[in-house]
Amino acid sequence: MSDLWRASRSLARQVYRANPVRTVASTLVNVGAATCDALGAVVLKLLVDGVTAGDEGGVRLACALLAATLTGSLLGHWATVTLGMALRERSTLQLDTHLARLSLGIHHVEHHERPDYLDQLEVLRRNHQRLASVHDAMLANLTTVVRLVLVVALLGRIHALLLLLPVAGVPTLLANVKAARMRHAVEDELAASHRFRARMFEIATTRDAAKELRLYGAGDEVRRRWDEARAAGDAIEERIEGRTAVLTVAGWLAFGAGLAAALLLVAREAAAGRATAGDVVLALTLAGGVNWGVGGLAHSATWLLDNLKLGRRLLWLEDLAADAAGRAAPPSPAAVPDRLVEGIGLEDVSFRYPATGDDALRHVDLFLPAGSTVAVVGDNGAGKSTLVKLLCRFYDPSEGRVTVDGTDLRDLDVAEWRRRLSGCFQDFARLELLAREVVGVGHLPDLGSDPAVAAALGRASAAELPSALPGGLATQLGRSFDGGVEPSAGQWQKLALGRAMMREAPLLLLLDEPTASLDPATEDALFRRYASAASDTARRSGAITLLVSHRFSTVRMADLIVVFEGGRVAEVGTHEQLLAAGGVYAELYGLQARAYR
Repeated sequence: MSDLWRASRSLARQVYRANPVRTVASTLVNVGAATCDALGAVVLKLLVDGVTAGDEGGVRLACALLAATLTGSLLGHWATVTLGMALRERSTLQLDTHLARLSLGIHHVEHHERPDYLDQLEVLRRNHQRLASVHDAMLANLTTVVRLVLVVALLGRIHALLLLLPVAGVPTLLANVKAARMRHAVEDELAASHRFRARMFEIATTRDAAKELRLYGAGDEVRRRWDEARAAGDAIEERIEGRTAVLTVAGWLAFGAGLAAALLLVAREAAAGRATAGDVVLALTLAGGVNWGVGGLAHSATWLLDNLKLGRRLLWLEDLAADAAGRAAPPSPAAVPDRLVEGIGLEDVSFRYPATGDDALRHVDLFLPAGSTVAVVGDNGAGKSTLVKLLCRFYDPSEGRVTVDGTDLRDLDVAEWRRRLSGCFQDFARLELLAREVVGVGHLPDLGSDPAVAAALGRASAAELPSALPGGLATQLGRSFDGGVEPSAGQWQKLALGRAMMREAPLLLLLDEPTASLDPATEDALFRRYASAASDTARRSGAITLLVSHRFSTVRMADLIVVFEGGRVAEVGTHEQLLAAGGVYAELYGLQARAYR
């Protein structure tokens, strides 16, 4: 229950921030409309009693009051719809911004790689617009309760036993709450299935897999798997819908029995002369109000619970972001050095990805000297990319520590550390922006600077790229946009390399398989230029260039080569030293050399 309360406060706070004036006005108007609805029944009683008693003054007053309450109710409902629609739109934007800020603000990438976290995020992605309706759900509950309290109080003036009528609605409320919990359990159960179906749909309808699906005739297989997942999910949902329908019908039957008893009581009172015709009309009207109120409360309570259940997932993301923020910026962070003097070290580092059984790195001791160019080689899954993630602080070691000139990396502010990094990754982003922005985002102060972007492309051995684009650096990239140009795989890779070169003097330049789409000759020329540039940067800032590659013709020019095998450092040395040792590196180098010959 505490989580539900926290979720309601968090969501209400976001809606209020979206538009404080509309939030307050919407609340007041809704309560006013609910009050007018309830008082309308009293005015109707006065009108009937005035007519039966021949009281012309009472009839005129009742007509005026009835017109006022009806007008107030109608205006209130009109304003509610108008205010609610505008507020809902702004709240959706506010919550979308909040979700994006939370996700982007988490310094690690665990929530993008853990299946259980991905399930949580998938539910948020699919239903994020529902979060914005929490204010509507809260108002629906508030106005229903206000209307129900007024109706019951008025019924009590006719006969004390009528105060018990809402009790007959308790089974309906309990049935709806139980049904909501059952639906929530199914939502959790089917989260992975929904994520799988979304992925199958994406594969079937987007460009990435289009050619291979048609080449291999795999479209029917994708559709079959999507249909199977949908059928299994639909069967579970239909079973739950049947159970919830039984609960709901049973609840309404109980309320119907109570309502019939209440109406019979009022009819007997009127027949005995203890109630007026107006009381009968009032009772009938209010009984309908109770009927509406119980149904409305059952619906709005379920609606609110559904939203708060989703809100608990938002709380999970907020808590995850808050915990990450605490670890990203220690209370008294050490200063990130302007220049590396000693280097970067790994001291007995082990790392296990969350929710997995094996260590990706095992008791790694490694030192990367300041000013050096380091190549990292090894088979797939040996731990190379995990090393890169730890150096970027996308994850922290499970054991041991990473140091920068002797200072634990966890004692540095993450944002400050990353301002001194640059890199290009194997799974680089294909940003569909203007060409200058695709590169310039690597150093935001120079985002719109053509000279800075051209210089970065020159350092990436891609100086010719702008001339190959129809609009030069002003070309819109990506066919998602009208007039957009789709670069080749090699051009995308060169743009990503140019982005990595935007920061001229990083302390650490990380190149994780950055040239997979380039031919060996281009890669060799590129890294010869990198090696020369790295020497200049190293003299200025003690920078380290770390290259992960499978091409041994490239890594041989590095000052230091590190061989990973099974999550451990198997060998460290220069190209000549490792060949002379005759170990893993020599064997792999020989295999690749023979393949090229």
